[in-house]
Amino acid sequence: MPAIRTFLAILGTVALSACGQSSTPIVIGIAGPFSDPLGRSMRLGAELAVSEINESGGVQGRRLELLPADDRGHAETAAQVAERYRDNNTVVVVIGHADNATTLAAASIYGSGENPVAAITPSASSPDVTRTGPYIFRACPDAVAHAIALAEWARDQLGIRTAATLYQNDRKSRQTAAAFRGEFIDRGGLLIAEDPFSHALPSFEPYLTRAANRGGIQGLLVVGGGTSIGSIMATLDTVGIEPTILGNRDLLRFVPAESGALEGAYLSTAYLPDRGGTRNESFVAAFRQANGGQLPDPTAASSYDIVFLIAHAVAARGPTRAAIRRYLSGVGTESEPFEGATGTVEFDENGDLRSTNVEVGIVRNGTVVPASER
Repeated sequence: MPAIRTFLAILGTVALSACGQSSTPIVIGIAGPFSDPLGRSMRLGAELAVSEINESGGVQGRRLELLPADDRGHAETAAQVAERYRDNNTVVVVIGHADNATTLAAASIYGSGENPVAAITPSASSPDVTRTGPYIFRACPDAVAHAIALAEWARDQLGIRTAATLYQNDRKSRQTAAAFRGEFIDRGGLLIAEDPFSHALPSFEPYLTRAANRGGIQGLLVVGGGTSIGSIMATLDTVGIEPTILGNRDLLRFVPAESGALEGAYLSTAYLPDRGGTRNESFVAAFRQANGGQLPDPTAASSYDIVFLIAHAVAARGPTRAAIRRYLSGVGTESEPFEGATGTVEFDENGDLRSTNVEVGIVRNGTVVPASER
């Protein structure tokens, strides 16, 4: 895998020129719901990167070591995990958390106290995440970027003129729906209906029937569907309409692939394994070899990139919390952008990606493939 070998060789050259070598490992916290597919992917991607770096001599002559903590997907547990990491001075940086609720619960804790520690989330997409302070970074596009990409694809590639939106009634979903609305209308689309829902809603039939009676729905954006996505898809059959389904890749977490319920849906994603480029191709090959042929998902790819980004930070500035945070805040300005498997990583003043890297795929046989293959 020449791309990875070259990448590690460059990292090793920088590391050998750095001072302060020690035999003790460089400890990186990693927090997520490890019994959930999202958390498992996060851990697999990070573990692969750590293995590759350590096999090539580590950074500054020191091995990287992951210190995992399972937050179980619960905000209260995530806050407790954040306190433990912050108060453990051997932890120089944290990868996590995986979802919005846990990341938001932990974010302000990481940035508090006498010795705050930076955290980088590979997958939490709420726009509010990076507004919590200068110690939180996001290595994936936010929900607004996903919504804009879907609106662009719906109008420019699919020619959808009329659409409706069903969105879970929480802050992130409202922000996502509003971003889609603005972009879709700006591109000449007509939004026929826009309805919030909760999982306690007994039926989606009134919403969808009303929208259909307003002139037809060519596209239906579902935001934050969660466990309600199955009910939404079943109601479409009841109402007798067949709009093109639009949404985020996360919808697949709540619908069994074998059900075929989302077959043909267009889903935004931060990463597709066949996106091209030697760096990504090498990563995909290594990931599949390490995981029984399994393809990496966006969280695995982003977590893999984060570990290499941290290694760059340590090699360039040293293995302290303050040095790593300073390096991260200057990626793309004070230092060169980082080129990873997911694309270019450079942070703006809020700790968000400057380039969003959002792709739109289509569901085929329960997996997301490039929409250009439709």
